[in-house]
Amino acid sequence: MDFDVEVRGEGPDLLLLHSLLTDRESYALVAPRLARSHRVSLLALPGFGRTPAAGPKVEDFADSVARYVATLPSAPDVIGNGFGGFIALALAARHGAKIRKLVLADTGACFPESGRAPFRGMAEAVEKNGMEAIVQTAVRRIFPEPYLAAHPEALAQRREVLLKANPRNFASACRALATLDLRPALPGIKNPTLVVVGTLDAATPPALAREVAAGIPGAKLVEIQDCGHCPPLERPDDFLAAVEPFLQG
Repeated sequence: MDFDVEVRGEGPDLLLLHSLLTDRESYALVAPRLARSHRVSLLALPGFGRTPAAGPKVEDFADSVARYVATLPSAPDVIGNGFGGFIALALAARHGAKIRKLVLADTGACFPESGRAPFRGMAEAVEKNGMEAIVQTAVRRIFPEPYLAAHPEALAQRREVLLKANPRNFASACRALATLDLRPALPGIKNPTLVVVGTLDAATPPALAREVAAGIPGAKLVEIQDCGHCPPLERPDDFLAAVEPFLQG
């Protein structure tokens, strides 16, 4: 399988998995510093960029990522944000011996019905009217209103990213999230785990992150105040302040 991946830096392997509503450029503000101490792989998720699509379940996405992990010279630490975090969680549950430490940013194990409905709605919208149909909604799931007010350029930047996505693959990922339940797998995860969440995350609310942290033995939780769904993009310094000591410890 061919993977759409950008590799930078030298050192222990570190795999970065992006959110459904972004692309790997969401790590642009943190990857250079992480690459000072790691060999960083910025992977386009299955079905995004040029990485081939996976099956209909998040576990299928995780199995695809595991095939990329098998090509690395060493077992990587893994950072996943949003959908990338759900995939990272499934990766740890199914292939935990192949990876080392786990960082889950704005991630959960299962959405309540109120959280599943928006994914079904986005899937239907893009299948009928293309990616343009969900741009406004998606941007407000990524960023809280105060951030958008202070960074008006964010809307155009995210719109450009979202319009590049394949609507069919995007819809498949949405439906995978709408049916996911990884809660039974949490107690069996042995990887050292850090859970990070923005307190203003509207897409994956902090309560879901707290549930993950409580369910994984020994997991640590860091909440980033006044931050939305994508801390590496919105609050890179705070994100690195949480992640770097964990990776280096």
